[in-house]
Amino acid sequence: MPAKFVLANYIVRIYRFDRKNPRRIVGFVEEVGGKGKKAFTNYDELWDILSGSKSIKQQGKKE
Repeated sequence: MPAKFVLANYIVRIYRFDRKNPRRIVGFVEEVGGKGKKAFTNYDELWDILSGSKSIKQQGKKE
């Protein structure tokens, strides 16, 4: 069975980063055409948001 790919477009807003340690970044991710945004406080959280198959829920609401 062939694999299915789901494409999504995101807006990534980076508000703060550490030049000495670029993995330390803070910002929000919004899915284009979707509602809500998801916050991240480091590179790993950003990657989890972008690579996850779940759509972004409104910030502050439980998933």
